[in-house]
Parts: sequence; C-alpha cells; structure tokens
Amino acid sequence: MVELLQYGFFRNALLGSLFTAIACGIVGTYIVARRLVFISGGITHASFGGLGLGFYLGMNPILMALVFSVLSAFGVEWASKSQNVREDSAIAGVWSLGMALGVIFIFLTPGYTPNLSAYLFGNILTISSMDIFWIGLLVVALILLSAFFLKEIVYVAFDPDFAVTQRLPVKWIEYAMMFFIATTIVLSIRLVGIMLLMSLLTLPQITVNLFTSDFRKIIWGSIGVGFAGCMAGLVLSYYLNVPSGAFIILVLVALFLASKGILFFYHRQ
Repeated sequence: MVELLQYGFFRNALLGSLFTAIACGIVGTYIVARRLVFISGGITHASFGGLGLGFYLGMNPILMALVFSVLSAFGVEWASKSQNVREDSAIAGVWSLGMALGVIFIFLTPGYTPNLSAYLFGNILTISSMDIFWIGLLVVALILLSAFFLKEIVYVAFDPDFAVTQRLPVKWIEYAMMFFIATTIVLSIRLVGIMLLMSLLTLPQITVNLFTSDFRKIIWGSIGVGFAGCMAGLVLSYYLNVPSGAFIILVLVALFLASKGILFFYHRQ
C-alpha cells in the first residue's frame, strides 16, 4: 500500500474515493430514507444519453451527462407531483429515453467508436485532478447543506406531509436534493460506472441501517463503509488490472452479508 502511494494516479484515486464516499453517503442516506432507489437508477441510466450527446457534439461528455441527469431528475419530480403521472412510470420513461438516446448518438458519432468501458463499468485509476476538484466542490456544498438544513431534509425524507404542516420549504428541499443526487451520480460515474452506481448509493446505507436508524449515524457510517469498499476495490483492481467498479460493489455486498450474518448469530444467542 505504501508503495502504491508513490504513484500520482493512485493518490488521485484515493482522494477521489474519499470524496465520492462522502457525497454518496450524504445523498444516499436521503435516497434510502425517502425510498428513491429506483429514481437514482433512472437518473443514472438517463445520464447515458448525455454521454452519447457529448461524444456526438465533441463536447465534454460528463458535462452533457450532468445536464441530462439534472433535467431527468427535475422531470421525474415534476411529473410525479404535478402531472398525476405515477412515479415508477416517469422513472421508466426517463430510464429508457436516456439509454435509447445514448445508443443513437454514439452510433452517429463520426470516427472511432468512443471507449465507453470507463463510463459503463468505472475505473477510478483514470480519475484526473480536475475530476477531484469538481467532486471536492460538490462535497463542500453537501456538507454546508447538511450543516444548515439537516433537520428540514430529515423531515422531508421521512414525512413530507408533516413537513408541509410545519411550513417548511418542501418543494425547494425536494428539488435541491434531486439536483444534488443527479450531480453526485454524474461525478461518481468514473468510480463504479453507470451500470453499478446505484449500488454505491444504497448498499452502504442499508448496511449501516441494520445497526441504527439515526439519520446522522447512517450518514457517517455509510461514508465509512463506502470508503472502505472503495479502498478494497481500488487495491484489487490495481493488482488484477480490471475495472474498479465491479470489485467495489462486490466488497460492499460482502460487507452487507457479513453484517447480516453477525446480527443473525447475535440474535440466535
């Protein structure tokens, strides 16, 4: 491990893992508490349309994916709350549209077909200093948001109707959190990829939730579990020369199963 720290790309990957774990820990706890897991999946796959458009136009694919993701998140929230469209139907539409547009734009892109493996399956060893800067900026914004509005976020996550009776800005909080969910998803794509990102936003949270129901403790615990999974996946991916995303998710699944096993034997005694 000490030898690996001599390499700049590994230090970048380590710092990117930490920032990603913090961001996913904060927004993932909101996602699990409000039962938005499938919305996060829809936004994740909708971002593929932005990636394809970015390649087609010769623009930054991550930037275009961010635009697609934010618009998709707002679209699902608006359609389900204002247009009497079932939330699962809106998610399915966004999910399918994003993937279809991504395939079409990539097929129409002139020249060589873009290398999509880093976006689909993730490889944090390729993360750049600019990627770290942007996700670090996101982490700062999320920490400030949590510091000033955590109570309001908790109320909206667990009981938005009660939050309305308390005259809290429910719509503002919901749209703000959807924006941060979309942004976290796009900036975390390089870590685990589009295909596996939904797991990073949920597995650490449900693992910690086995031991506590406190919102703050779940945030802190999921950050720790997420970072541990990223570290283990990072080292394994370096030595085995495979994308990091799959190993990160496998480690997180193993941690969840181990936690379930510990609780099972504890209650049997």
